Amino acid sequence: MKVFDFTVKDIRGGDVALSQYEGKLLLIVNTASKCGFTPQYDGLEALYKKYKDKGLVILGFPCNQFLEQDPEDNKHIEDFCRLNHGVTFPLFAKIDVRGEKADPLYKYLTEAAPFKGYETDKDSGRLIQQVVAEHYPDNAEGNGIKWNFTKFLVSRDGSQVQRFEPSTTPEELDPIIEKAL
Repeated sequence: MKVFDFTVKDIRGGDVALSQYEGKLLLIVNTASKCGFTPQYDGLEALYKKYKDKGLVILGFPCNQFLEQDPEDNKHIEDFCRLNHGVTFPLFAKIDVRGEKADPLYKYLTEAAPFKGYETDKDSGRLIQQVVAEHYPDNAEGNGIKWNFTKFLVSRDGSQVQRFEPSTTPEELDPIIEKAL
């Protein structure tokens, strides 16, 4: 099984077969509109504009599982992203990214690219580790998503999935994406 085998709902409720992105480099991100990492939308959009003509597609999946940081409906989320961050990359319907109700795509991603640890050499990595330990201690174990703006880079043929924790900024991904393209 590969990422391209999944069908998901776009932000307006339509079915999207991810097979349409086969041959593209995908950056799949669980997002939130009221998170300390929300400014990463700007960096994600900059990456998308820089590399979309070379084959990069960013897929944003809003999630409300972490301190309820994306409580609005899909329409409000879409408007927020477009108006406040100029987002033009594809956005999808709000989903769960961990737990029993986790979307099958995210179950696949977390198995394909297991959690390797917090980036404790960064303030933001230490903060995520602290917040997860305080508010979601059960999330600290296993490969599940730990927080908003976890990123998965999927190769053009879907054979490779790399995971980047929220403390990895879009700007830090730039050279990795450029090399993968």
